[in-house]
Amino acid sequence: MSNYAESRDDLDNYLTARVPVIGLRTIEQQRALRLVKEVATRSRRSSQPFWIYTRATGLRDLRSNATVQDDRSLTGAMEFAAAQFTSRPQATLILVDPDGLETDTHFTRHVAELARLADANAGSIVLITDSPIWSGLQRLGMSLQLELPDADEMYGTIKSFLDDHHGVVPIEWNEDDARRASEFLLGVTEAEAVNLMATIVAKGSVQRDDVLALARAKDRIFSDLAGLERVQLKASDYSVGGLSSLRGWLQRKHELMHADLRGTDLRPPRGVLLVGVPGCGKSLSAKAIASQWQLPLYRLDMASIHGKYLGESEGRMREALETADRVAPCILWIDEIEKGLAGSHDMSGVPQRIIGQFLFWLQESDSRAFVVATANDVRSLPPELLRKGRFDELFFVDLPDAQDRKEIIDLYYRKYVKVEPDPNQVDRLVDLSEGFAGSDIEAALHEVGAEVHLNGGAAKLLPSFVLDTFANTTPLSRTNPEQIEEIRTWGRDRAVPAGRTTTTTTSGTSGTSGTPRRVVFMGE
Repeated sequence: MSNYAESRDDLDNYLTARVPVIGLRTIEQQRALRLVKEVATRSRRSSQPFWIYTRATGLRDLRSNATVQDDRSLTGAMEFAAAQFTSRPQATLILVDPDGLETDTHFTRHVAELARLADANAGSIVLITDSPIWSGLQRLGMSLQLELPDADEMYGTIKSFLDDHHGVVPIEWNEDDARRASEFLLGVTEAEAVNLMATIVAKGSVQRDDVLALARAKDRIFSDLAGLERVQLKASDYSVGGLSSLRGWLQRKHELMHADLRGTDLRPPRGVLLVGVPGCGKSLSAKAIASQWQLPLYRLDMASIHGKYLGESEGRMREALETADRVAPCILWIDEIEKGLAGSHDMSGVPQRIIGQFLFWLQESDSRAFVVATANDVRSLPPELLRKGRFDELFFVDLPDAQDRKEIIDLYYRKYVKVEPDPNQVDRLVDLSEGFAGSDIEAALHEVGAEVHLNGGAAKLLPSFVLDTFANTTPLSRTNPEQIEEIRTWGRDRAVPAGRTTTTTTSGTSGTSGTPRRVVFMGE
């Protein structure tokens, strides 16, 4: 049963029981009014009076919309209701979004006194609000929460909208497309969904590709929400080099991400944890996935979650995860996740509570927010994060092997030097770049590109300059070999290789070409 139907049944029961105060919490005022009117217009309530007060229209009859009195003030409406509650039974007053319900004030005490008058003669007061209600008032009655539309309700809204426009504009959507759209629009209000659909129709047709366009349009609604940083992708596509195992896995998850999972016990893909050597493209993979899947990309900075006040860190984390649920479908990028989840022995208990929040969300959330988390120092991650069922998979991204280095060199040579590289020179660069991470190769070729720009073009570029640039580049695997080898040893034993699974024995730090498993890089 949808929350709308459940809330309608609860309200009907509360009115039948003549509960004196009924708090209806929602951000969708019009949808709540429709729910109340459905209950009020049932045949068995035909003899019961229902009045509704709003600031714009004053006091009116709920069923006929006729004005009850000329005084349009809230005080006037409450005085009228007080007189009615004392003179006639089973009367109901609906107050829409009145100010100052949160705390103990003169107004909330006035409403409480009015509720006692209603209670004496089987009357009820319904408070429609998006804010909390003072506990002293709420204890006089019952409360219910009208949540945002679920997938079935959203499908009904979309189908009704499309039915109204058949014959007006060409519509290519079938039922499966409408179902997918309803999944994509979870987290928005009914009114926002209608606005998004109207925007699509306004261009003159409803095409199959507009299902994904809905996700991008929905993203604009939440662009100013706190908790997440919107990452703007460049116009150029993000290409993936190597990582054949990861790429195949992501392709299957992509299909599941957009699949209709109704009638199954399956949930949308949760995400992937990428661990490995720094500079080998773990972070770029988040951008590549968002670009290829045509979904908005949001970055959760775990280091900025922590605040100095009690409860501030937990509140920021909760807000960020709630925002991720609302903006879904999306890619949620958590870079260097170990920085935010480290400190399991912190005596304050803050890291443990943040870890608990995040793990609970990973386990229980059914939103289509696909998490791409990266980690360099995986040893500082809590063991429970690595358990199967949190992330869908744990991949290890290793240093690139010779074949992958050649692919990366070709890619960045074209990007920065703007010409096709000489094959013989590329072979020499592959040898010189033994032990390089992808970021090392990019940095070297960026330096070459800068030299080309300063000297007036690639025609004046000396091959020796390119070779010298690579020869003079010192990668992290040489400046900090112990750390890199420790990371690689951990990853080979405990994670799925992200690239090819050929096995090469390595010894110490000289074996940086072994176990080629590696890298995502960006291309034009």
